[in-house]
Amino acid sequence: MTHDLKARVVRYRNRDIFPSDIEFLKDTINEHYGLGRSRISRIICEIWNWRSPNGKLKEYPCRDLMLRLEEWGHINLPPRKRPAQKRKSVKGLPLPVAPEIIETGEINNLTVRPIGRKEVLEWRILVEHYHYLGDCVIPGEHIQYGAYVDGEIVACIGWGAAALRCPKRDEYIGWDYEEKRKRLNYIVNNQRFLILPYVKLKNLGSKILSLNLKRLSSDWEEKYGHPVYLAETFVDSSRFRGTVYRAANWKYLGETSGKGKKGNSYKKHGKPKSIYVYPLHRKWIPLVRGKSENL
Repeated sequence: MTHDLKARVVRYRNRDIFPSDIEFLKDTINEHYGLGRSRISRIICEIWNWRSPNGKLKEYPCRDLMLRLEEWGHINLPPRKRPAQKRKSVKGLPLPVAPEIIETGEINNLTVRPIGRKEVLEWRILVEHYHYLGDCVIPGEHIQYGAYVDGEIVACIGWGAAALRCPKRDEYIGWDYEEKRKRLNYIVNNQRFLILPYVKLKNLGSKILSLNLKRLSSDWEEKYGHPVYLAETFVDSSRFRGTVYRAANWKYLGETSGKGKKGNSYKKHGKPKSIYVYPLHRKWIPLVRGKSENL
């Protein structure tokens, strides 16, 4: 079925929602009202076949979409069966490791790996304490890494979903709207990169990125059932020059327009960011665009 985009109610996570979808949601909610929000979200995902590449139902995005639609007055959800659990803040928690200047050590002893469940709190506290943006929720598909020298953590790296809107990146890839809508999950965004400030090892940043990028796609496929072919990041050019990314051979694409997403639209905030990308496969362009039949 084709729709007139002018009739679109909202665009959410690369999915267009039209009046017919709103009516479907209303009918489904009314029919299964007593089952609760979680069960309703599963039913909707099953009917829409809304799944991740690894086949799992996208229940979290579905529930988030319904909450937004209720907030905007389009639907009415049943009451929660249990209170929503808020993510606990790590502000004010003591540092998990005592700062100790590290300026000697063999760079060959460096390892980069996904953190385990028991290491998440440590990662979050370090990012909150030392990163200028602080701790963050990385929604959707994501992997958090730690970099270690002789077993001591020296850096925290966080990867998540690609930016939905980045015209210069899209022009560089050369894809159209439909290709991007279907294939955006093959791009991954470096949302946090923190080298602990008391670590003074030469060339550490570029070495960490190199080791991380070598395993990133295979780690992603193991966790989410699909690889990633292009890495991107956005560097606050008022604070940083992107030296680490340039040293690690990332390609500079230019500056953003200085707009940020607020609600369902983009607002000017006057802080352009430098755009960098790094291919994770030698034939990344046809793979990202879905034109890889003859590779």
